[in-house]
Amino acid sequence: MVRLSVRHGPCELTSSSSCTISLGHLQVFSVVPAGNCQFNDDWTEVALKKVDHISDDTKVFTFATPDTSKPLNLPTCACLLARGGKDSDGNPFVRPYTPVSTNDVAGEFELMVKIYPDGNLSQHMNSMKVGDTLEFKHIVFNVKKQYPFGVKNVSMLVGGTGITPMIQALHAILGNKDDKTKVSMLYGSQKSDQILAEEVLSDWQKEYPDRLSVTHVLSNEPTGSSWKGERGFINKDLIEKHFPAPDTETNIFVCGPPPMYNALCGPREEEAVSGILAEMGYSKEQVTKF
Repeated sequence: MVRLSVRHGPCELTSSSSCTISLGHLQVFSVVPAGNCQFNDDWTEVALKKVDHISDDTKVFTFATPDTSKPLNLPTCACLLARGGKDSDGNPFVRPYTPVSTNDVAGEFELMVKIYPDGNLSQHMNSMKVGDTLEFKHIVFNVKKQYPFGVKNVSMLVGGTGITPMIQALHAILGNKDDKTKVSMLYGSQKSDQILAEEVLSDWQKEYPDRLSVTHVLSNEPTGSSWKGERGFINKDLIEKHFPAPDTETNIFVCGPPPMYNALCGPREEEAVSGILAEMGYSKEQVTKF
């Protein structure tokens, strides 16, 4: 079982791996305004520097920045578009990824990627060797929500590696001593040994018990295991139980696999809100799809 353990500074894996990544105990307030990212509308090729194993199907890929003397300077919660590999017609695969590293790191950035059996780009990345290159760019569409978020309550609906933009948001919220925003998170995973950043989130909850609440929901945990938490999928009852009622002082952040979007808020590409959140009375202004 591999989970991220917490210490002051970078997190190390609680396994035989020597992996060190920037998802650490210390919240880093490294907010940069939009328009300063090293990547822009043009595809830019950068080299893979390191690959670290997080779990059986998840890895952290460390890439160089175009200018290795400077940080990535990505806006909070924004993502990059990655391009690589080719389909049968010769067209490259393109997918969005949010770095888990912050802008206090110069010269490189880290992507936490789940390797899906049928994931075209994730399989391509899984086959890469150190020194191989991948293309990235950053576009306006991928800047979803800028800090400060302007609400008293942020509610997070998360699935799997959808935790990455939430970690970015939490770095900003918790890393700013003047920010009083309260955060409630429902985090869906398949099994207890597949919860990413579990110990980091647990430690942050202990440090900010009045500001951060994380509830894990497992969809495929074996019957009879020692798990005492929620089981099944994130649903209306859990949202009503753990989130504030819909109002103008609350915004819901959503990030996870497509079926999760479809059930909870409607497809990521659609601005309109549908699904469970629409039934509960949330408007498009109150829901941010990452």
